[in-house]
Formats: sequence, C-alpha cells, structure tokens
Amino acid sequence: MIRRRKLASGGRGPVRPDSAGGWRAPSNTSRDLRYARGSEEFPWVTSHVFRKTAATELDHAGLTARQAADQLGHAKVSMTQDRYLGRRALDQAGAGAHDRAHRDAAGEREKRVSGP
Repeated sequence: MIRRRKLASGGRGPVRPDSAGGWRAPSNTSRDLRYARGSEEFPWVTSHVFRKTAATELDHAGLTARQAADQLGHAKVSMTQDRYLGRRALDQAGAGAHDRAHRDAAGEREKRVSGP
C-alpha cells in the first residue's frame, strides 16, 4: 500500500496525505494522536513511541543494524544503534562466563575453609 501511494505521488508527495491530498500539518497529527490515545490514560504515548516500537520489532526480527537504519531512514547506523536498538544484556555466553567464574571462586573459598 505504501509503495503504491509513493508511486502515485511520483515519489514526491506524502504517503499519508491530509484530506485534500497534501502534507499533514504536524500540529494536526499531534492533535489526532492525543485524541486517539486519551490525554489522561496514556500521556507517555507519542508518535516517537511507535517509531521505537518499529525499531524494536526490526531488531527482534533479526535485521542487521544497517537494515534497520535504512528502514528508519537514518543516514548513520550509529544513530539507530545508540537511540533505537536495545543492548542484548542477556547474552548466554556472557552469563555462562560469569557463572563459571562464580563457581570457581566458590570452589577456591571451599578449599581454603576446609583445608588440605
């Protein structure tokens, strides 16, 4: 659908036009989003939240940082990595290394306490 709209606009018009076929005013889009989310219940929901969600889904789908950057329209991959992609803190190899180090240290303590 987006590709069809882009082709129909000659690649220069909006993909999601206003009711007259032109560019939407940012203030109108913000107002529509506030109305849709409800000002009281979800004040943290902004258009940027959806962008971060899209980036997270690209990351979870296994796309490279370059592919995600291209999809999000970033010229620099570092922007995508620094601002949009989460660090994979729960790496199995890293967790295993910490676990082995802990067991080794516990074993050394056991030897010192029980003696030769």
